[in-house]
Amino acid sequence: MTKKKSEELVEDDLAWLDGDDPFGLNETIELVSFVCVDCKGIDDVPAYIIGEFMVDKKPGEPVSLECPYCNGEMFKAKNDPSE
Repeated sequence: MTKKKSEELVEDDLAWLDGDDPFGLNETIELVSFVCVDCKGIDDVPAYIIGEFMVDKKPGEPVSLECPYCNGEMFKAKNDPSE
């Protein structure tokens, strides 16, 4: 059984998706952990979102987010207690 000409055209049109990742679907997303001051809930936030919140901050000023669990204030979780 032979393929229809329209089926061949569709396969050829989508061939460019095989080699590259033009939409960035295979990229890894860096996550940053934030902890809530009130409920101690932890939420992982993509780094590019944090970058958006840093636009109007002064250098060294911490980014705070709203907790999705209790609407409290969240700050970046510290990996090392000395931080």
